[in-house]
Amino acid sequence: MTLKLTFEPVTPDRWDDFEELFGERGACAGCWCMWWRGTRKEYEKNQGTGNKQRMKKLILGGEIPGILAYHDGNPIGWCAIQPRETYAALARSRIMAPVDDKPVWSVTCFFIRRDYRRRGVSPRMLEAAARHAASQGARIVEGYPIDPRNDEEPDAFMYHGIASAFRSAKFKEAARRSPTRPIMRRVVRPRKKR
Repeated sequence: MTLKLTFEPVTPDRWDDFEELFGERGACAGCWCMWWRGTRKEYEKNQGTGNKQRMKKLILGGEIPGILAYHDGNPIGWCAIQPRETYAALARSRIMAPVDDKPVWSVTCFFIRRDYRRRGVSPRMLEAAARHAASQGARIVEGYPIDPRNDEEPDAFMYHGIASAFRSAKFKEAARRSPTRPIMRRVVRPRKKR
């Protein structure tokens, strides 16, 4: 049975939902989805409460760092998506270096509540993320999933998403500089901002 999900951009009025989903541990070891946004030193210095405060400041300041998935009114999933230049760590990566000079929006992270994992949430979040990016004028949405060699990868290492979910959401491989790390893209039709 397909879950009835809704998707919403994370705006200031949704901070409480974001906080609820991420819980006391900040999703994964105090990350609060700040890993991609600065240097490793900044991330480690702020791990936990500092990262939470940095993300809260972004959201309450009006930045939309991603979308939330809801089931029965409860937040059950998160997908980080913004223009690639938002993520300083991508600029330092050889494996995820730009494919070309076209502007892209990047999907960098997923967090899905444990009881909703392996239930088809990721591809649907990717569809919603692509629609959100298009609504903001994006033409290309890009992601950096894991293409696991077996089904035994621990969920904690799947925060990039998995390649099969991207394929299900109509993303195509654009480059592969590592056996397990494709760069996947989906062309979207930009819609006028309101």
